[in-house]
Amino acid sequence: MSAPVLTTLLVANRGEIACRVMRTAKALGLTTVAVHSATDREARHSREADIRVDLGGSKAADSYLQIDKLIAAAKASGAQAIHPGYGFLSENAGFARAIEDAGLIFLGPPASAIDAMGSKSAAKALMETAGVPLVPGYHGEAQDLDTFRDACERIGYPVLLKATAGGGGKGMKVVEDVSQLAEALASAQREAKSSFGDSRMLVEKYLLKPRHVEIQVFADQHGNCLYLNERDCSIQRRHQKVVEEAPAPGLSPELRRAMGEAAVRSAQAIGYVGAGTVEFLLDSRGEFFFMEMNTRLQVEHPVTEAITGLDLVAWQIRVARGETLPMTQAEVPLIGHAIEVRLYAEDPSNDFLPATGRLELYRESAEGPGRRVDSGVEEGDEISPFYDPMLGKLIAWGEDREQARLRLLSMLDEFAIGGLKTNINFLRRIIGHPAFAAAELDTGFIPRYQEQLLPEASELSDEFWQAAAQAFAQSQPSSTRADDLSSPWARNTGFRAGLPTEITLHLSCEGQDRALTLGDIRTAQLNGEQLLTEHDGVRRQHRAIRRDGVVYLQWEGELRRIEPYDPISAVEASHSHQGGLTAPMNGSIVRVLVEAGQTVEAGAQLVVLEAMKMEHSIRAPHAGIIKALYCQEGEMVSEGSALVELEEA
Repeated sequence: MSAPVLTTLLVANRGEIACRVMRTAKALGLTTVAVHSATDREARHSREADIRVDLGGSKAADSYLQIDKLIAAAKASGAQAIHPGYGFLSENAGFARAIEDAGLIFLGPPASAIDAMGSKSAAKALMETAGVPLVPGYHGEAQDLDTFRDACERIGYPVLLKATAGGGGKGMKVVEDVSQLAEALASAQREAKSSFGDSRMLVEKYLLKPRHVEIQVFADQHGNCLYLNERDCSIQRRHQKVVEEAPAPGLSPELRRAMGEAAVRSAQAIGYVGAGTVEFLLDSRGEFFFMEMNTRLQVEHPVTEAITGLDLVAWQIRVARGETLPMTQAEVPLIGHAIEVRLYAEDPSNDFLPATGRLELYRESAEGPGRRVDSGVEEGDEISPFYDPMLGKLIAWGEDREQARLRLLSMLDEFAIGGLKTNINFLRRIIGHPAFAAAELDTGFIPRYQEQLLPEASELSDEFWQAAAQAFAQSQPSSTRADDLSSPWARNTGFRAGLPTEITLHLSCEGQDRALTLGDIRTAQLNGEQLLTEHDGVRRQHRAIRRDGVVYLQWEGELRRIEPYDPISAVEASHSHQGGLTAPMNGSIVRVLVEAGQTVEAGAQLVVLEAMKMEHSIRAPHAGIIKALYCQEGEMVSEGSALVELEEA
């Protein structure tokens, strides 16, 4: 049989994975096709493609999840193959079949393999038959509350609800006791339906202090299958991976081989083809339990590429063309160590709520040996509420784990983002934490060290405010006399004939404000984007970047946003929201649980908002009476919009 023709590749996804797949495709000489929603018309992945096709709509359900539109886009653009990326339809057997029925190539496993492993319930049943150890749980067909209540009682709390068709933490809830079950199950089912088009759930025992270790497998169409070492993904928040590394610290060669061979047997049992990941929970005794198989390329695949020197997307393309795997198991390299962090648009100080808005400032760390950034955005892009909030990934490689860790810290320090909240400082604290440096890893890492990873905001020092004022004043563009730059009237120095030079500024930073007066003597000197300060005989350089009326100043390892402050306007704004509950982000109202005149208790769920494929509950901060409702189900709301007016009882 002759090899299939593959010259044009459509990527049925968006963001950093679409950009990453197209990068390899172009390197192999392929023409690339991007699809985009109405919202993503000018998104980076769309701009970088050779051909782009508009799917219309804004929500994923109206665009990236529309199988007919994706098939039509491939036909219209002349693409012979479709790469699904991850998320969206990447583990949808119906999508794989539709591509095959259309005479196109799917850069993923056969639909039968997705059926077998794409459903967590079916996968667990299959592994149970194969004798692979499983975490105690229920993964049956019945989906009613009573069935889950009985299963939870049998398993014992705490338990973990998981979407059978899901991944990435969507549709996943920890339930501590029976009183939480009904609300958690309903919410998880809605999230699963919204993200994957399938609301079915399973439940399993929630293990304490496990490690999350996964095996990268790869199979061709000729029956060959091997594993490309393992990754440790134990640093998680709400079951969403935050940090991934390869190889897993402390894993013995014998345990690596046992887990790798078990993963290969699992893949071969279902006739797997292409890239896949078998995920295990590893306890402190070295026993591992099958958790799930992801029948796609994973977000964290770059760390595997870093320690093997391989391009997994290139392998996917070659396997799709019918080629055999280019090496045997014994030839798989394991070189050095790699660590990856996921950069999200979210606010760690506000329960990690997704953030939306414009990237006023976006500077990536410099490229170089052992440094890689996979991103899907550029400065000036808008981050919408419709999709996952991941902006990109930073990957560092070193000859050993410590070199990789220090290199990653340096990359995080070089990154500069402004205009919306991100988790970059949170990531820096994780990678810099002594317990992480000592490889003390398990899925409870973030809750255990939460006070250090998410410290309370402290009062900014006088030294900071002086530096901020100097950076703000010196970075202001010259104004009135562009025709005579030597004139004192062309400078923002506060020059006044016959009087001392003074500038008075009222600035705000991170909820704090300060009025400052700058005199003749500069306590800091701005040269380009470097502010030189001196304190107690020690001189330091701080990055200071101006964007319109805002200055971003690097101070004590964090990029801080400094802007002019009007105390009168601030007081007026605070009064306008008294007694009101507002939307914490742009999103869609999926449930309104109260009505005007209703009496509610403190903590009662009032409104459920969906943003970036996750649900967020608006709860009563105190007992009271619902005075007014300003939203309805199905309505799109903007950040700061009034939703409910609650009057104290």
